[in-house]
Amino acid sequence: MLGEGILKGMVETARNFAGSYVSKDRLTTVEYPEERIAPKENARQFPFLVFDGNDPMAGLRCVACQICEKECPPKCIYIEKSKDKKPDFVGKMQFYPATFDIDVSVCMSCQICVEVCPFDAIKMDQEYELSNDDRFGGLLLNKTRLAKSNEYYGKMHPQEAGAIDESRLKTKEAAEAKVKADAEAKVKAAAEAKAKEAQPPTAPPNKGA
Repeated sequence: MLGEGILKGMVETARNFAGSYVSKDRLTTVEYPEERIAPKENARQFPFLVFDGNDPMAGLRCVACQICEKECPPKCIYIEKSKDKKPDFVGKMQFYPATFDIDVSVCMSCQICVEVCPFDAIKMDQEYELSNDDRFGGLLLNKTRLAKSNEYYGKMHPQEAGAIDESRLKTKEAAEAKVKADAEAKVKAAAEAKAKEAQPPTAPPNKGA
């Protein structure tokens, strides 16, 4: 029948319109921006840098290895490595990014930077309201604007963040256990050396006997 598809569509529209007064499931319109649909856990927009603790710059996980910069298809990541080092979460001295910029006007949200990062330092954000009247500087994000806490990351991706936190905790505990074992071994070696020095010298055998 000619126009049957149009009629079916109009009937469905009328059903939803009338049903919206009695059923919330039929109320499909979201009054944005007063109402917002919560994004799915796997939703992704643009990258951000994860930091631990309360100080964004001191707690950045990034060690400026520059793998993400090299692997980025549109080349929108720019990193400068620091001259000095700072301790990471296990106390190992690491470089950190003196400069870390992402041009989100070029970023294609491919998530390759996340996949290649060996330190779980860069993740995909769910923030999509990035409209800006500065088409260049406003969309060039430096490390201060990119840095977001691990708690923020945990709210967006609770399962993934929880697994990473557990893995990092085990790594930290193993490192602390190794440091403790090394310290105990040094104390034991020093005590054995001191005890050996305190022993009286052994008398040489009497050849004339």
